[in-house]
Amino acid sequence: MKLSRPVSWFLLAFGVWSWVVWTTFVKNLVKDASGLAFDDGNPTAYFWIHLALAITSFLLGTAIGAIGFRGLRAHAKQSRPGTPEQTAERG
Repeated sequence: MKLSRPVSWFLLAFGVWSWVVWTTFVKNLVKDASGLAFDDGNPTAYFWIHLALAITSFLLGTAIGAIGFRGLRAHAKQSRPGTPEQTAERG
């Protein structure tokens, strides 16, 4: 399956966005002073659930971003003169 350039850029941007948002969230979660994330210094269920959500989002963001990156790389290879794909199309 071939991805268009706009779709590839969108997927890459989504992966980067996911990392930015969830990194900020995890930093704020660790610094939480409201009592939701920590109870007498011990992590609460709120902390563990949100940490699991963040890790899942990191993994999905990485996978989605990698798909977008690979799509952009494929377009870059295809647009270079003399690549095997272009040679096969001519021949």
